[in-house]
Amino acid sequence: MHATTSAKKQKEYIDRLQAEIDVLQKRIGEDESAEAIVSRHINLLHRYNEAKDATQLLIGRLAASKETTVRQIHNDMDLLDD
Repeated sequence: MHATTSAKKQKEYIDRLQAEIDVLQKRIGEDESAEAIVSRHINLLHRYNEAKDATQLLIGRLAASKETTVRQIHNDMDLLDD
């Protein structure tokens, strides 16, 4: 047995979805595509990860020069695991 939906209800549902799409599109920008947004976020994540990796390398060197652990440097600098 299949559920049936009237053409009128389908049209109302489609109209509501389109209205929601229009609101979201205005929030992100009329000329902004989802692919461009995702691509920009991926690039920002790459930059963040590179900066974080470089920071961890420096913290490791600092720990070695102070003859302590990376964990202790993190604690000393109030760098918390989130």
